[in-house]
Amino acid sequence: MIAPQYAAFVHGCFEMLALAAGVAYYRRLRARAGGGDLLHGAEFAVAAGCIFGAALGNKLVFWAEVPHLLPLYWDRPEAWLGGQSMVGGLLGGLIGVEIAKKLTGVVRSTGDAFVFPVLLGLMIGRVGCFLAGLADGTYGLPTGLPWGVDFGDGIRRHPTQLYEIAFAGVMWLALRYLQPSLAGQPGLLFKTMLCAYLVWRLAIDSLKPVPFAYPFGASGIQWVCLVALVAYLPLAWRQWQRLRHLATA
Repeated sequence: MIAPQYAAFVHGCFEMLALAAGVAYYRRLRARAGGGDLLHGAEFAVAAGCIFGAALGNKLVFWAEVPHLLPLYWDRPEAWLGGQSMVGGLLGGLIGVEIAKKLTGVVRSTGDAFVFPVLLGLMIGRVGCFLAGLADGTYGLPTGLPWGVDFGDGIRRHPTQLYEIAFAGVMWLALRYLQPSLAGQPGLLFKTMLCAYLVWRLAIDSLKPVPFAYPFGASGIQWVCLVALVAYLPLAWRQWQRLRHLATA
């Protein structure tokens, strides 16, 4: 682990690296597929919707996780500059893209192109979370398992950041395998990735401390994941059913 006084700097560096790598990989995939220029027209609107939506969702879900701190720190700039939520970024980016598409008349699915850049950014970003240790707040509960990690307070904890890196890697391989068969239903690759990640966060966050308990002892992020799954899983299921009918027709 790194010294606490450097935790925020190192974590911030990995956040920027994750964003830069994700954007670069997204542009590379678009160029390979013959996509248009991101700086003009509807493509720019969709990219802007993704960025602004992700930034807003990021903060909203972070504060949903720690609402008891908002009255204490709402007037401090660092309270709005710090604090991140991958779940909020994904959901906010999704909503931002859909709003931008409505405003510009784009009807085609655009989500599939984001899948692997998002996973790449997630894996890089979680390295920063792991190195930041206790200062980051993404560590797990105490454990007696041999792979428990002491983040600096003498207590061995679940390295949930590393669990998430491993999960993202497995999901990458699984989605690469499924990608050709899902190509007949544009958008289904992204829906599958998002639903899998929401289910994962519902499960893995039960191994993390709950900073503010909502009903049934669940965290704010877990409730956001549950609500998002209720709204989004039926859309994915209908596309999976259409794909199944096409395969048997």
